[in-house]
Amino acid sequence: MCLAIPAKIEELLPDAMARVRVGNSETYLTTSLMLLPEKAEVGDFVIVHAGFALQKVPHDEAQVTLAALKEFTDAAAT
Repeated sequence: MCLAIPAKIEELLPDAMARVRVGNSETYLTTSLMLLPEKAEVGDFVIVHAGFALQKVPHDEAQVTLAALKEFTDAAAT
């Protein structure tokens, strides 16, 4: 099973690379944007697998997913 966490593009880097923030965490990754079918911008959310952004996620969908993940982790912590 795979759990895809939306990652927000924080910085565009040379050679179709980007620095992304995983969910609401303090974890940052450098990922390739070369497989995205459309242009990505700072502030976009993407799904990353094996170092490649595979698709963009609409902002509202990313927020719903991140809120659900926070709810799950909060429930698990109690």
